[in-house]
Amino acid sequence: MKPVLVLKVGTAAITNSYGDIDEIVIQEICQQLAVLHQKYRIILVSSGAVGSGKKYLSHFSGSITEKKAAAAIGNPLLLQKYNAFLQEYSLCVAQILCERGHFSNRVQFLQLRETFEELWKNNILPVVNENDAISDLALKFSDNDEVATLLAVGFSAEKILFGSSLPGLLQKGTVVDRIDRFTDDIFALADSKLSEGGLGGMLSKLSCARMATNFGTTAVLFDVRKSGNILRAEQLQTGTVCPAKACNISAHQKWLASGSLPTGKVVVDSGAAQALQKRKSLLLVGVEHFIEPFEKGDIFEIYEKGREQPNEVVAVGKARISSSEARHKKSPKGVEIAHADEIVIF
Repeated sequence: MKPVLVLKVGTAAITNSYGDIDEIVIQEICQQLAVLHQKYRIILVSSGAVGSGKKYLSHFSGSITEKKAAAAIGNPLLLQKYNAFLQEYSLCVAQILCERGHFSNRVQFLQLRETFEELWKNNILPVVNENDAISDLALKFSDNDEVATLLAVGFSAEKILFGSSLPGLLQKGTVVDRIDRFTDDIFALADSKLSEGGLGGMLSKLSCARMATNFGTTAVLFDVRKSGNILRAEQLQTGTVCPAKACNISAHQKWLASGSLPTGKVVVDSGAAQALQKRKSLLLVGVEHFIEPFEKGDIFEIYEKGREQPNEVVAVGKARISSSEARHKKSPKGVEIAHADEIVIF
C-alpha cells in the first residue's frame, strides 16, 4: 500500500491581496500532485477559501459571520480550480469539510478515515478545508496547519509538506535547512505575525511540525510558489526539513495524543513524571493537584510540578475515574487515574 503524503497550501501562496486565485500557482501545484500521486495516497489541505470569497461580500470587515459566508463562497471556487487542472491528468477531486469534533470523537474519526480510503481506492484526490460555515467557535481548529497535522498523525503519513509563500524558517535572512530538536531558540526565530490573508504563521507551522515529527511524520516548511518546489520538498531538497522521530505507539494512542480534545489537567510530582517515562500507569499517590476537573473516560493533560506551562505537557491520558471521585478517596494508595496503555508521553 502506498504511503500517505499531506500537502498543506497557505492562503498567501495561492491568492493575492484582493483574493484573486493565482491560476498559475494552482496549475503548478496540480502538475506536481499528479507526479506524486503515482507514489503516494495524497491529502491536499488548501487554505484560501475566505480569501477568495470575501470580495463577493459588500463591505467585508472581517467579522466571524462574514468569514463564514466568505468561506462558503470560496470553497467551491477553489475546488473548481483544482478539479479543472487535475482533470488534465485524469484525476478527480473530492471535497472534505472537517470540524474539530470529527477528530475528537474516535468513532467519527474512524468513519472519516474510511471515507478517505474509499476515495483513494477510486483514484480520487481529497481536498480538505475546515467546515467554517457551521464550525462551533469553541471547537474550531486554530488554522489549517492544525487540520493538516491531525490528518498526518491520524493517518500515519510519511511526510507533511507545509507550502507557503516563505522559503522556510529564517535565521538572519538565511533558511534553516534542518531542525532536529524544537528548542526555545528555534521557536524564537519564528515571526509571531500572521501570514497575510491567513490564520497561521511560522510559529503555527513550527508547533505543528513538532507534533508531526514526534509521531513519526517528517515535516518540510517550504515556498510552494517556486516552480517544482513540491517535488523538491518531497525529496527533502528545499526549505526547512524536520526529520521524523522514531514512534512505536499504536494508532489509538496517536489519536489520544493528537486528535482528542483534553478536558482536564493534572499536576504530578517528579516521581510520577519519571514513572510515566518508564511506561507506568498514573497513580493517585503521585498527583499533586487537579488544575481542571474531568469525568471518567475524558482525556486529560499531565504536567510536572513547577512546569505547568501549556507547551510543557508531559503526557495525556484517558481517565479511569473522575477527578471528583479521586479527590474523595480516603487513601491514594493503589488508585489508578490512567492505565499505562491509555497514556501517551511527549
